[in-house]
Amino acid sequence: MPEPTPSEPTSSEPSGRVMSCEELLKALNEFVDDETVSAVCREFAEHLAGCNPCQVVVDNIRKTIRLYKGGEPYPIPPQCAERISDALRAKWQSTFPPASST
Repeated sequence: MPEPTPSEPTSSEPSGRVMSCEELLKALNEFVDDETVSAVCREFAEHLAGCNPCQVVVDNIRKTIRLYKGGEPYPIPPQCAERISDALRAKWQSTFPPASST
C-alpha cells in the first residue's frame, strides 16, 4: 500500500471522516502538550496510526520540546558552526547585496 500524501485522509474506517494531515498539523501544538479533549486525541491517534510522515513530525516535536525543557545547551561542533555561519552570510549577501559605488 502506498504511503499517504500529506493532504489525504488516512483511515481504514470507510464510514467516518478522518482528519487530513493539514488539520492534524493545525492542532498539533495542543496534542503534543497533552491539552486537547479526548475526541481530538482519538482523531489524532487514528490519523497517526496510518500516516508515517505525521508520526515523524510528532516525534520530532516531542524530542525538541524535551531538549528545550531540559534547559541544557548543546555545543555545536566548530565545523558545523562555521558551515552555518557561511550559509547565513551567503543568504544575507544574496538577499541584501552591497550597494554599488556607481
